[in-house]
Amino acid sequence: MTATVIDGKAFAADVRAKVAEHVTRLKEVHGITPGLAVVLVGEDPASQVYVRSKGKMTVEVGMNSYEHKLDADTSEEVLLALIAQLNADPAVHGILVQLPLPAHLDSDLVINSIDPAKDVDGFHISNVGLLGTGQKSMVPCTPLGCLMMLRAHHGSLSGLNAVVVGRSNIVGKPMAQLLLGDSCTVTIAHSRTKDLPAVVQQADIVVAAVGRAQMIPGEWIKPGATVIDVGINRIDKPEGGTRLVGDADYDSCAAVAGAITPVPGGVGPMTIACLLANTVTACSRANGLKEPEGLTA
Repeated sequence: MTATVIDGKAFAADVRAKVAEHVTRLKEVHGITPGLAVVLVGEDPASQVYVRSKGKMTVEVGMNSYEHKLDADTSEEVLLALIAQLNADPAVHGILVQLPLPAHLDSDLVINSIDPAKDVDGFHISNVGLLGTGQKSMVPCTPLGCLMMLRAHHGSLSGLNAVVVGRSNIVGKPMAQLLLGDSCTVTIAHSRTKDLPAVVQQADIVVAAVGRAQMIPGEWIKPGATVIDVGINRIDKPEGGTRLVGDADYDSCAAVAGAITPVPGGVGPMTIACLLANTVTACSRANGLKEPEGLTA
């Protein structure tokens, strides 16, 4: 049996097309252009590449992109003042502060100073609480992308056994909440889980989000299960150079699974697509308009 490969690039392109359609409608019918503000503090090379990519895709779907680049030694006071200004700006519907922040800045304080309705990353404590209690919230982009792919593959997720390996606030915990919301039976496993292989073997859906290269081998996977691999790890190639791999060992898992996301080209492209989807959702909510279908949890 060969697993169906869930193509994240194609799926993300489809999400972006839906976003662009909705943006066109907002402009033509309501005269509103959704706006996304991205704040980058410092010179982290990976963050710079990511921010550039976000800005480019924001413009491609017809939204306004506002980029704010601050020096690495920017004070908390200056950063919080900028966020307050963006909170008050009606042209800005989504605010994203690129993490990680330089060490002298308190990330929690900064994230929680964003207006929860504009928190398109879904990290604000209010959004975490709303998601946890099953209320309308902004949902973190990576778990939202995973959920969209799972719904597209399975149709209904009701009653399926889901194991989320990893308990981070960015992926593991919100992913578990989303799966619960779709009526899965959910287990969160982590580094202290006793007999992790046996726990994973029970799963119809495995979401791997631990950040350890190829940690989950095929023998842990129940035949026919769906494997969603959130991990992005760089490993050395025998012939020199490096390559990207996920948290699941792709070849052995693909031999047993019913469906699997590749790394790269699986969950990764969905993250920015869902950021754009969240911005359109935030814009629609801010203006009391119908939310875009198929782009929310």
